Amino acid sequence: MEIEILITSQPLVPSKTAPEGCGAVVEFAGIVRGEEDGGAISALEYQTYQPMAEREIERLAREIDGEHPCAFVRVHHRIGIVPVGETAIVLQAAARHRGAAFAFASAFMDRLKQDVPIWKIRAIPVAP
Repeated sequence: MEIEILITSQPLVPSKTAPEGCGAVVEFAGIVRGEEDGGAISALEYQTYQPMAEREIERLAREIDGEHPCAFVRVHHRIGIVPVGETAIVLQAAARHRGAAFAFASAFMDRLKQDVPIWKIRAIPVAP
């Protein structure tokens, strides 16, 4: 499995196409909503310890690949201030068949928040 990991403060862009031989590509984009805990917000701020986050993303991807084999996985996560409506994370899982791609994406996103040291440190309220 090939893994591409990017942690950046720059806006995220849609992913490239999948490698040859893959019959399915599942892409998930996590978009910042305009509310957090019932209050209106203008942005979220994310922070990370990047070397550890990259290692954990790779470890997690390889672990999940053992159950749901993929040929290619792309994980791009934004840090810093991410305004409402912009993308905080893009996950792309490419596999020979759709079942593995969907299962990988679902399992990965379920585990990302609990295992990877990327923290949502604050919601920035809408200015009065």
